[in-house]
Amino acid sequence: MAVSALFLADSRFPGGGHVHSGGLEETVVRKLVTHERDLPAFLSGRLRTAGELAAVFAAAAAHAATRTVPSGHWAELDAELDARTPSRAQRDASRAQGRGTARAGRVAWPSPVLTALLAATPRPHHPVIVGALTGIAGGAPRDAALTVAYLAASGPASAAVRLLGLDPFAVNAVVTALSPELEAVADRAAAVAGERPRDLPAPGAPALDLLAEAHARRHKEEVRLFAS
Repeated sequence: MAVSALFLADSRFPGGGHVHSGGLEETVVRKLVTHERDLPAFLSGRLRTAGELAAVFAAAAAHAATRTVPSGHWAELDAELDARTPSRAQRDASRAQGRGTARAGRVAWPSPVLTALLAATPRPHHPVIVGALTGIAGGAPRDAALTVAYLAASGPASAAVRLLGLDPFAVNAVVTALSPELEAVADRAAAVAGERPRDLPAPGAPALDLLAEAHARRHKEEVRLFAS
């Protein structure tokens, strides 16, 4: 795995991921997750839906970053992910985290490829910018896919510790138990990295979309710990 992927997967990377719970906060509010025993099903479901979608587009972005692509490719890739994200709250969260990651990436890995991407889509979706940065820094599409797949599980898991006061050791064990699923998601995403943006898979999670919209409405009425 490329070192750049490790940097991007690190919770200390200044991309703003710490303010996003991946739908976990609204799930906790509704008492659908109350204990460590509830986490495996939630994290596995998120990984195989929203996480797999992110992995697919991160892999495609990493693939494109190492090749000469048409000027409109980045905008097309970003638009296709937008179309596969029906929840506005989810789209806003992805772009907010993408913007933070782009700011950090411009300092860490300046590149004409990154300049072209941000010219085409100044507020890119998070998986697109993570994939592009992985490719720019020498990583492979599978590295990018594994990075965002891991973040899809580790982010909500960290949020669960803060929201519910769960045992961090037990929560970490839940995440590590997902290793085979993480590897499988990354393999599937890497296998389609070279496809045209419009032909990329579109796994979805209607329940997560509804939870995101509910959280966004609640966020306007009362203070929440996480932005999403």
